[in-house]
Amino acid sequence: MIVTVDGPGGTGKSTVSRVVAHEAGLPHLDTGAFYRAATLAALEAGVDPSDEGEVLSVVADARFDQEKGRMYLDGVDVSEEIRSEAVTRAVSAVSTHPGVRAILVEQQRAWIDRHHGRGLVEGRDIGSVVFPDATLKIYLDADPGVRARRRALETGEDHDDVLADLLRRDEIDSTRPTSPMKVPEGAVVVDTSHLGFEDVVERLLELIRAKS
Repeated sequence: MIVTVDGPGGTGKSTVSRVVAHEAGLPHLDTGAFYRAATLAALEAGVDPSDEGEVLSVVADARFDQEKGRMYLDGVDVSEEIRSEAVTRAVSAVSTHPGVRAILVEQQRAWIDRHHGRGLVEGRDIGSVVFPDATLKIYLDADPGVRARRRALETGEDHDDVLADLLRRDEIDSTRPTSPMKVPEGAVVVDTSHLGFEDVVERLLELIRAKS
């Protein structure tokens, strides 16, 4: 069973996915962490995140893996480092590069193969590109203002700054030529704007149980 969970930032996607995967007994893969790790690798190498050739020269030689919620870059746990402001600012630029996406998509598919074809995978192009034949596709969405409020409460940042950044990332992610963020064909859309955390978790578990 492969369950895909796509959607923009601030919908509760990561937190919900971790809990749902645990409750459903499925391995959990956060693909966004792969792109953050690739961004960290580029920044540490001193290359321009917007230069695909330079970024590819770094990413092609790097090893990415994720186990038990921890992200590894060349065997080193970088789970904290990939959440830095510098990485957050640059990750959208790195994620737009087709060559980078091709490398990381193959690594994400290999991760599922290593886990016997089972997993709950979250991201922005999982049901549309990475696993288009998934058992169940879910798209989490929410009003931008609600998403910004949640993120600001989580990080302590200014609400308006968070909203502007979320809208900027939405624009980049949904308009990039390669693997744009969109509602995958056949996906169930779950709007979390007016749902509590437990309500969202239960809704996703209901959908999974219906496919089991």
